[in-house]
Amino acid sequence: MAAMNALLAGARRPVTFLGEVILAGVAAVGGGWRFRMADFVRVLADTSWRAVPIVSTVNFLVGAILAFVGAVQLAKFGAGIFVADLVGIAVAREMAAIITAVVIAGRTGAAFAAEMASMQANEEIDALEVLGLPAIDFLVLPRVIALLVMMPLLYVFACMTGILGGMSVAAAMLDISMAGYLQRTSESLTWIHLALGAGKSLAFGILIGLVGTYFGLYTKRNAAGVGMATTGAVVTSIVGIIVLDAVFALCANALNL
Repeated sequence: MAAMNALLAGARRPVTFLGEVILAGVAAVGGGWRFRMADFVRVLADTSWRAVPIVSTVNFLVGAILAFVGAVQLAKFGAGIFVADLVGIAVAREMAAIITAVVIAGRTGAAFAAEMASMQANEEIDALEVLGLPAIDFLVLPRVIALLVMMPLLYVFACMTGILGGMSVAAAMLDISMAGYLQRTSESLTWIHLALGAGKSLAFGILIGLVGTYFGLYTKRNAAGVGMATTGAVVTSIVGIIVLDAVFALCANALNL
């Protein structure tokens, strides 16, 4: 019986956390935010331009790898130009959003968890509560909003660098001009592909923000708890990203998108 109660309590905690974040978000939309704008700007900067170099580099390499694999096979049938279709659609619909989310989960999500777990261990969160500053409003909400805002922008950078990586390989291996490659890419890509990828990036951003702050907020108050929170946040975020992407794929297929 005690084990069952503990299991129910463990299942109730994330639901309660999600509900509190939603209520705080609704209040913030109405002008009732309680976090400091300076802290929000700091988090926004950390999740935006400071993440651009690694996001761009990884997506450039992914685009290059996709183009290389596609070029080897398509060249056998004299259809090398279609590597632009392959890279463009794959990057816009799937790879840019997923790769960016995984990078941000390992970089920013882990940082959220470690920072808040350290504050929990040092009893700083308790001090905020005593001062009448709820952790959900003051710590969690600005981080979730920052990722909600920046993930679509990072997705745009990821798409551009991924397509650039594919274009570089196509120009080197298949002697396709950059103008021809870009023209073929623009013909194959539609707004549906881009909207689907942007929608995924929004969902992934919310997921990473919620998971990172949740594990940081509800962890053991010791040094080991910081490591456990960081590991749990990264692993759960990556698994959640893959599961969420599968849900998007099923929905897109059902809607013929």
